[in-house]
Amino acid sequence: MLLDKKNPHQDFPSVNSALLEPEGLLAVGGCLSEQRLLTAYRHGVFPWYNQGEPILWWSPNPRLVLYPKSIIISKSLNKTFRKHIFKITYDQAFTHVITECAKKRKVCNETWISPEIITAYTQLHRQGHAHSIEAWQDSTLVGGLYGISIGQVFFGESMFHTQTDSSKIAFISLVNWLYTWGYKLIDCQVHSEHLVSLGAENISRTKFIDLLNFFCEIPAFSPAWK
Repeated sequence: MLLDKKNPHQDFPSVNSALLEPEGLLAVGGCLSEQRLLTAYRHGVFPWYNQGEPILWWSPNPRLVLYPKSIIISKSLNKTFRKHIFKITYDQAFTHVITECAKKRKVCNETWISPEIITAYTQLHRQGHAHSIEAWQDSTLVGGLYGISIGQVFFGESMFHTQTDSSKIAFISLVNWLYTWGYKLIDCQVHSEHLVSLGAENISRTKFIDLLNFFCEIPAFSPAWK
């Protein structure tokens, strides 16, 4: 389906119409407005495309998710976590985090975090929808991640690290906070051995959409992000 760039309120097609090859491709075009992006995440869709290409919208099946209560922390990682090697904060350096994530992707020849993406998600952050988790050593940012929050669901987007375990510690801290704040689901999008080792699991797209339809409509128990 081709989306109208001038109509951010246009509905996405049913996720059940997503292609099998390439897996999960649902729609092309549109824009990266606040309305379009929030509609996408709310309905189990996310943008992923290379710079210079049309915007591509995806809803893969199966979907990788993590239930905050089910996180797995290895003994070695828990030992690092308890040493407090890194200072962990949230929403203190969003633009810095997403820019570092973009640098990491370029090194891996993945260029989808383009200046256009950075601008769009920074605007979502200013509106209170996108959030970052930061890991610091002294005053240097050494790891972090960012994502979108809707109701009791956090949609993870990307992470980076320049020091061993810094992004893992940031992620564990995020999961602990989300659990405390009443979040029920973290969307990890597609399979990753790293995230599976932390307790993430694949579920069907149908089940994922059912969970979104329930948990996106319920506010977190506490004010959470401030």
